[in-house]
Amino acid sequence: MENNINEMRYRDLPPDEKRERLKEIFKVFIKLGVTAFGGPAAHTAMMDEEVVKKRKWLSREKFMDLIGATNLIPGPNSTELAIHLGFDRGGLAGLFIAGISFILPAMVIVLFFAWMYVSFGSLPELTGALYGIKAVIMAIILQALYRLGKSVIKGWLAAAFAVVVVGLSLYGVKEIPLLLMAGIAMLVIRNSGLVKGKLFSLWYMPLASITAAIPKPQGNMEVSGIFLTFLKIGSVLYGSGYVLIAFLRSEFVDNFGVITSQQLLDAVAVGQFTPGPVFTTATFVGYLIQGIPGAIAGTIGIFLPSFLLVWLLNPVIPKLRSSKVFSAILDGVNIASMGLMASVTIKLGMESIVDPLTIVLFAASFAVLMKTKLNSAWLILAGGLIGYAAQLI
Repeated sequence: MENNINEMRYRDLPPDEKRERLKEIFKVFIKLGVTAFGGPAAHTAMMDEEVVKKRKWLSREKFMDLIGATNLIPGPNSTELAIHLGFDRGGLAGLFIAGISFILPAMVIVLFFAWMYVSFGSLPELTGALYGIKAVIMAIILQALYRLGKSVIKGWLAAAFAVVVVGLSLYGVKEIPLLLMAGIAMLVIRNSGLVKGKLFSLWYMPLASITAAIPKPQGNMEVSGIFLTFLKIGSVLYGSGYVLIAFLRSEFVDNFGVITSQQLLDAVAVGQFTPGPVFTTATFVGYLIQGIPGAIAGTIGIFLPSFLLVWLLNPVIPKLRSSKVFSAILDGVNIASMGLMASVTIKLGMESIVDPLTIVLFAASFAVLMKTKLNSAWLILAGGLIGYAAQLI
């Protein structure tokens, strides 16, 4: 109801003031799209600085409510927060302007790096740089796993859930079934009967079933296959952007075989090194498979569900947040997300931490991340320079 009121207020503004609001939304989020390094936590802090502290678009209490809302739906949290803020400030037009402005700079930058990678990736200089970057990326992922896990894994039950998910994932069980099973299991444990789970079955399970049923292209993926696969991932992916790695590996490395594990790590490295949403890794992967059309299809596919979910579910979010049923399901899904993240960390770590130098880079990067507030982009840059130097020796 509150967002409907906000949108009505925007509609009731004089045309000049409407245009000024939309221009302001564009300026704020295009700036963040260019400068927001460091992942979702850093993005959230920068948005708080820009829209709450500096411009006072809304109260910090309302800002925190929107942060909570992003955790209730799948997709990239910081991007969804930008979409929420744009919706709150400028109605439906503000929703799309904020989201697109935040995503577009990162997409263009990642697209440039993807072109460089495809054109010159076989050069020793770039290969050496990526060799060093991968070890740093593993430290960043492990640090994020530790930090996020502390807020999700609380008590022996959650820990047991996570261990089971890690084991099943390493055994070969796919991501979507694990997320669904964890959500349903937590619902059953916390509630006396499955009948209370009707809220969950009304939207999340059909959504997952529909997207899971999307036909899979055979052989080399067409542009439509890239779009549909990323649409599926964007529709069901909960948790940090790092959980995306598990989905990307399952779909594009294991299922289709259109990219290698090394290319996946390189894509993640570029997504980490560049500003904006980590999910623009989809731009890189799409370009590797089908060039610019694939990059555009991957980007639209993975972000489109966020726009639609924020738009459609925003009015009912207060009720969902207060629901004991949905809270239990969300806890189970979040725990499973942590388990998937741990599983992919193990798999990728075995492929990237391979010699004394990568061990040292990994350990030093992890120590710096745990002890300081240094932006991870600097560590990635350092890892690339060290890897490049090692290649020359």
